[in-house]
Order: sequence, then structure tokens, then C-alpha cells
Amino acid sequence: MTEVKFFRRRVVGVILAIALVVGAGSIAYLNRSSIRNAFEQIQGNDYVGSGKGEAFIEIASGDSGEDVARALVDAGVVKSYRTTYKLILEQNPTFFPGTYKLKLEMSSSAALAALADPQNSVVNRVTIKEGLRISVVFKVLSEATGIPVDDFKLAASQLEKFDLPEAAPSLEGYLFPATYTFEPKADALAILKTMRERMQQELDSFGVSKEETHRVLTLAGLVQKEARLEADFYKASRTFLNRLDKGMKLQSDATVSYGVNGDTVSTSAADRANDNGYNTYLHEGLPIGPIGAPGRVAIDAALHPADGDWLYFCTINLETGETVFSSTYAEHEKAVALWRAWMKDHPEYD
Repeated sequence: MTEVKFFRRRVVGVILAIALVVGAGSIAYLNRSSIRNAFEQIQGNDYVGSGKGEAFIEIASGDSGEDVARALVDAGVVKSYRTTYKLILEQNPTFFPGTYKLKLEMSSSAALAALADPQNSVVNRVTIKEGLRISVVFKVLSEATGIPVDDFKLAASQLEKFDLPEAAPSLEGYLFPATYTFEPKADALAILKTMRERMQQELDSFGVSKEETHRVLTLAGLVQKEARLEADFYKASRTFLNRLDKGMKLQSDATVSYGVNGDTVSTSAADRANDNGYNTYLHEGLPIGPIGAPGRVAIDAALHPADGDWLYFCTINLETGETVFSSTYAEHEKAVALWRAWMKDHPEYD
């Protein structure tokens, strides 16, 4: 009688435990996983509940269910490899690569459910805007990832690791501006290489050859800095190419400002007299490299300029980006007068 009573008490306990797992008093439908989870918890092979504290799990591309179960155990998320792996085999979930934030001492079912929830994916998301100089890009990346700016500077100085054209003086202009998500473990070099590879993908989509890459990005970077409205990107590109064809100096204030590490729209006589490879007032042709990160439109404009005989352009309203394109110097002087009048009324832009 004693053994029978003990057995009955144990069965009743199991049934109560199962009822708790599947929901407050409702046992209308008990699936196999719920029953198994209840027995595993009763036998001490599984934690109960959603856990406590926090733990991070990394799933790599190609990881199997065995790999995931083992990682969960090693991190203290679940109690038993065997129990967790059996549940994985039964549920056959899809695991996506990434780093996930879970809790310690979770039930196997809760842990697998957490891995399936994209809200638990931990990434550093950062948006790099078109036209930013690489020094600013480093600051934006640092703020998003917590990696020191100096780490990015050091990584960027290792030019041999980025498959750049021989003419490239730096990594400037070779990092594609876009929104990225980086794993928490990604270091500065890995991040910059990802951005460089993304730029190469963009160039490949346009069919840009390796021999043309530096010229295209240098022109695109210049167009990105000088134009504001999308239609003007293509007109600015044509204007620069027309000047190059005629042997005229580009005389871009944007290149002059970059060469002296300035940040103003206009430049001084001293700036324009500074002898550096980016000064297109002193030197003929394109600058020695890009002066910022060109986006897709700027690259497209460099490759497919508009038709026109313009030789000059001047932005006459820095708020709206309105720009006047001119074929003669007399027309250009009129546009410059409009710009100077606008600047007089808006000294904050000087």
C-alpha cells in the first residue's frame, strides 16, 4: 500500500507540473514538448522559468543544433546539453548567425524561444552619411561601437589590407556610406574592411574596372561635396569633365578646404595658395584622391554625367541648395554676385 500511495502521489505531482507548464489549469491540449519539458524539470535536467541575469550567445554561420546546445550550456543559460539538444531535434528551429542576449538558468524551451526572437539579437547599428570625411566617419563609428577613434586610425593606416589602387593616398573615399550592423565582437579593422568591401560591391554593380576605380571615386567624392540636389550631381560631374577636357583647373573650394583641413564653404587666399595635392586652384586635373565618402548617386553621376557645355557653377542658396550652372564666365559672375548677396544676409554660413 505504501508503494502504491507513493506512486499515486508522484503521478499527481507530474500532472500538476504539466498543468503549470501548459497554462493556468488548462490541459485541453498537451503537446509532446510540453510533457517532455515537465518531466525533464521534475527529474532535475532542466531549469524552470525564464531565467535571471544575462548571458550572451554567439551563433556562427553553419552552426548545428549540437553547437547551439553546447554553447547554451557553456554559457550557463541551460542546464543539460542532452535535454536541450533533444528539444532542438524535436522543434527543428532555424538559427540565424549573430550575438544574442539571453538570461542565465533558463528552461530549454524558453532559451530556444529567445533565440528565435530577433529582439534579442545584439548588434551595433550605425549610419554613415554620404560626403563625410574619413575623420568624421571614425568618430561616428566610435560612438556607435565604443571602439576608440585611434583604433580606427591605426586600422586605416594599414593600406595593404584593403586592396586599394596604388594611386590611393589613404582609405578616404573607399568606405561606402550606408547603414551597417556590426557584431559586438567586431574590431576596427573588421569594420573598415566590411565598409571597403561594400564600396567594392557598389563599384562592381556599375562595372567599374580596377584601373578606373581611383579616378571614378575621386570625381564622385568631389561631386558629392559640391552638389546638393540630385539632378545637380550629374550637371556638376559634366562641368568638371568639361573643364578637364579644356585643360582648365577645377578650382573647387571643396578640395582646397579638404587640403587645409578646413570646414567652411568659402576659402581664403591663403588656403588657395597652400601647396598640397588636393588644391585644384594650384594643380591641374583631379585632386590626388577622394575628399569624402561618395554615395551611389555621386558614383552614378561620375560615370554618367548630364549633357551640357557648362564650365562653371555656383550655389546661390546654401539652405535650399539652389545652384546656377553657367557656360561663360560673364554668366558665372552674375551667379557669384547672387551668392555673395545671400551670404551677406546669412553670415552664419561663412
